[in-house]
Amino acid sequence: MNGPLLFLPLIPLVPFVGFLLNGLLGRRLPKAAVSTIALAAPLISFLIVLRAVFALVNAPGSLPATEELAVNHHVIEWITVGSIHIDFSLVFDQLSLVMLLVVTGVGFLIHIYSVGYMHEEKGYWRYFAYLNLFLFFMTILVLAGNALFMFVGWEGVGLASYLLIGFWFQKKSAADAGKKAFIVNRIGDFGFLIGLFLLLANFGTLTFNEIASKLEASPAATDGVLTTIALCLLIGATGKSAQLPLYVWLPDAMEGPTPVSALIHAATMVTAGVYMIARTHFIFDRSPFALSVVAIVGAATAIFAATIGLVQTDIKRVLAYSTVSQLGYMFLGCGVAAYSAAIFHLMTHAFFKALLFLAAGSVIHALGGEQDMRKMGGLRKKIPVTFWTMTMAVLAISGFPFMSAFFSKDAILAAAFTSGGNLGKVLWFVGLVTAALTAFYMFRLWYLTFFGESRNHDAHPHESSWVLLGPLVILAILSVGGGWIGAGRFAAFLAPSLGTSPEEPAGGLKYALMALAVAAGAIGWYIAHRMYHRPRTADGLATTSPAGYSLLANKYYVDEIYGYVFVKPLLALSKYLLEWVVDVAILGGIAWLLAGIALLGGAILQRWQSGNLRSYAAWLALGAAVLLVFVLAPYVFGASGINMRWAGH
Repeated sequence: MNGPLLFLPLIPLVPFVGFLLNGLLGRRLPKAAVSTIALAAPLISFLIVLRAVFALVNAPGSLPATEELAVNHHVIEWITVGSIHIDFSLVFDQLSLVMLLVVTGVGFLIHIYSVGYMHEEKGYWRYFAYLNLFLFFMTILVLAGNALFMFVGWEGVGLASYLLIGFWFQKKSAADAGKKAFIVNRIGDFGFLIGLFLLLANFGTLTFNEIASKLEASPAATDGVLTTIALCLLIGATGKSAQLPLYVWLPDAMEGPTPVSALIHAATMVTAGVYMIARTHFIFDRSPFALSVVAIVGAATAIFAATIGLVQTDIKRVLAYSTVSQLGYMFLGCGVAAYSAAIFHLMTHAFFKALLFLAAGSVIHALGGEQDMRKMGGLRKKIPVTFWTMTMAVLAISGFPFMSAFFSKDAILAAAFTSGGNLGKVLWFVGLVTAALTAFYMFRLWYLTFFGESRNHDAHPHESSWVLLGPLVILAILSVGGGWIGAGRFAAFLAPSLGTSPEEPAGGLKYALMALAVAAGAIGWYIAHRMYHRPRTADGLATTSPAGYSLLANKYYVDEIYGYVFVKPLLALSKYLLEWVVDVAILGGIAWLLAGIALLGGAILQRWQSGNLRSYAAWLALGAAVLLVFVLAPYVFGASGINMRWAGH
């Protein structure tokens, strides 16, 4: 590796330096200095990525879309045990390039937004230290050349997420949400870790390109071990990317600051599971069963979360369930081996979902902290820039023709339809219904927030400053035109990293599927328009179907079921069984033993302390005799031993 690619290690290191500076010195620095350090970190990393791209594009005969860009940079030797060698190594290819541009580019915009949004917070320096720490670990995860190094970044983003969700730790709900996210993710991480052990046991290495090469040398290898490894990795992915059944932490994570929701829980960290499956696609490709499980989990999560999003009243929670649903689309894409379509949707989703969260933050800021959509309305003319930018994001996520998600979502649905068998058709239909539900709940949010009469007479709405609005405008442009970046070219560009994508539907079928997807979105908009454009009540669905509304409003009672089935039994086990074993049996037993020793020693000493002079004299004489024996014994027995040895001779 030479030229600009030598700077690859700086992509994660610069945010880490920002974390150290703000973390150690931020309390004593002025806010301007904290902001400068925090903004410089993602900007420098983004510029390094761009410089590497331009260098590769302009190099003689390099980087045509059909050739592999795979730069493996050995940083330093890490672990050597026998024949096992694991390094701190970085990989820079088409897949990591797309992810780095999203993480650092969108991350920089969200950092700018945060300067205005968090300006009045006392923990301003702490917030940006955590944000830079997250970027450090996320770029490590993306650039990692082996699974163990990826796991370091994987755990690191979980730590940063915990710190940022619980940023307002004085608030119990925020502290609880941080703990919930941390614990649920540990369940998924356990599966990932088992997958790493199995990889090491069966391949003798954790380096991605070496595992791929060994599998390529054994084209017939499709045994149960690969399926087991793939399913273990899937467990890890479901935790980090909030898929069934480990999705429950993400909606509660909205307790964190809104920019955190935009960066970590919409645009970057939650896509780590999708990225991991794409990075290890050579394992999943050898297990049709594992791929089917990925697709089913994705489709089920997509429609499940979309139905819950229909009735949410907190503007951020609507977007949280939308994120879970859209991640389900990405898993569906991976499950039908359309990895490039999944990464394409990951990129476009980063644009419009970051915009949705940041625009929601602007709405909340305008209303003095209000997040309940039932107390909004009539904001269209009062915050026009926020309205128009959010409108672009709503149209994009709803699959409006020629917007960003129109291309990426249709690519996933088309791949599902052509994946073969009845399962593919069922998955496509689930995705199509989810598209209609998505349009409904997004236009419901749009109408309740911006149209009708104001339902909050205490607030005095005002447009945000351009520190907040600037990132919205840029993301709106990307939400509108971002799909054209990859339309017809993304699959070919990522093919060297992800392999050949499934063939597109031929001729008229392609346009028929596209028309059905657009029609599904239009139906969702039409129903939302009829119910919420001029609503008599903010809860139109509550009056239409009270029983269904109650079920969805309570999120299918999943949290309550988990509480009764898992949480309460574990707490009871900890409180009663473990309390008895540890406190009573072990600690209590030790206490009783020590007490018994003390009582026995006291009883013996009590016999000495009789107050009788003749008894004291007897004890002194006995002690002197014992001491004399111990002193003279070595000499007596030593001399006897010498005489015996001479006698033997």
